[in-house]
Amino acid sequence: MVFLPISASLLGLAASASGLSFDVPASPPSTASGQISKAPVGVSLEFFTFPGYIKDVKSTMRCLENLKDLTGTWPPIRIGGTTQDRATYDSSSTEDVTYTVASPADAPMNLTYGPSFISLAATYAGKVTLGLNRRLNDISNTISAALLAKSEMDNLYSIELGNEPNFFVNSDPIANGAPWTAAADEASQISWQDAVCGNLSATDIISAGVYFGTSPMSIASLAAKEGDANDYVKEYCSHNYPQWAGTYNLATLMGHSNIASQVQPFAAEISAAAAKGKPHVFGETNSATQGGGGISPTFGSALWILDYVMQTVLMGTDALYFHQGTIGNCQYCWWGRYSMGSPYFGAYFATMALANADQIAALDSKDTAYAAYAVYKAGTPVRVLLYNSDYYISTSGARTSQTYTLSGLSSSTVTAKRLTAAYATSRVDQGQSPTVAGQKFTDGTCTIQGTETVETVTVSGGKATFTVAASEALLVYI
Repeated sequence: MVFLPISASLLGLAASASGLSFDVPASPPSTASGQISKAPVGVSLEFFTFPGYIKDVKSTMRCLENLKDLTGTWPPIRIGGTTQDRATYDSSSTEDVTYTVASPADAPMNLTYGPSFISLAATYAGKVTLGLNRRLNDISNTISAALLAKSEMDNLYSIELGNEPNFFVNSDPIANGAPWTAAADEASQISWQDAVCGNLSATDIISAGVYFGTSPMSIASLAAKEGDANDYVKEYCSHNYPQWAGTYNLATLMGHSNIASQVQPFAAEISAAAAKGKPHVFGETNSATQGGGGISPTFGSALWILDYVMQTVLMGTDALYFHQGTIGNCQYCWWGRYSMGSPYFGAYFATMALANADQIAALDSKDTAYAAYAVYKAGTPVRVLLYNSDYYISTSGARTSQTYTLSGLSSSTVTAKRLTAAYATSRVDQGQSPTVAGQKFTDGTCTIQGTETVETVTVSGGKATFTVAASEALLVYI
């Protein structure tokens, strides 16, 4: 471990913008979050790829274990996605999953999976949400799979009944030729919850909603109609992809105030879940649709993950499951067969910031490019996260910076760890790996490499000043 004065890593930066000052409250303010879950940063694995990620991609378990090493808790995983609603359970199959595609980069239009798929899911040391088919309208088949999962998976946390029913259409078997409306989906979900949970003799097991966005179908509307079926619900689930194919904009994605605006509609969803006594999760999320496009493998997407996690956890969401799609054809994936993805660095840093914490509070007003969060444990501030979301790329000229002065500090010195890269557009597969406290993750294995760099700064009169470059974040340990 190398210790550096905090200014040492910032030599050569252009003059900072006018400085910001924040007092760190000695106890959580009234605007602080509720209790943070033990592992709020989770992973979603596309249904048909799940066996491949576990058996064939060496990075998977090491990347997950890196997050576990920070918190002491394995990150939760969700197995699901578009292909869960194309999948049929085959109790006689000896294969984990069976399908045919024209190209390895394609996702199958239909597939089957056998008992060993469930057995493989049962081996994971953390909580697992399992997505099952509703679109094909074969409830007996789904119940058969659910019965096996409940009997074999001690780690089974919840079951999804369908994926993103917003996109079901009248030609899907579940619709029986009728228009697929919010009312139709709500009735379907509640009916399936009754049938599945009745056969399982289980309550508190369904991940309900699984809606993409908040309209035209919403958790608020579904929860209002659940009635007694709410007893079957473990959590209410939203999906969120801030950007759509064809309209990608990295500066907008990672902008602090833009993130605040983008997640605001989910506040009502989180409140609706809480009103029913249930947690809210983002059961599938990532930077952009259609696998992510050119912005998703970048360091800017790592910074988006960092701030997005902070803002949604602050709003009250329990966990976020970042989607990993088709192996080898997935721009937003955190790892793959060979190269690490820059976004993983943001997930790791977010996990560092929240590890073993109880609450988080925003110190800034979320209407500028500059974020500051206080992180609390047992009622005492233990860390402050600083984020400068100014967009910096190779054509931007000299890299600007922002200074943050924190007051209310009680120690004589503090330390800090920095999340940085050459540019917001830096990509591991293009030779510009980000670093977390000077360290990287090895391609193909996800093992941590390099010597950790910890910066130090002196506190004077309860105050200390920190410099954060454009497109960079700093975690201060107080």
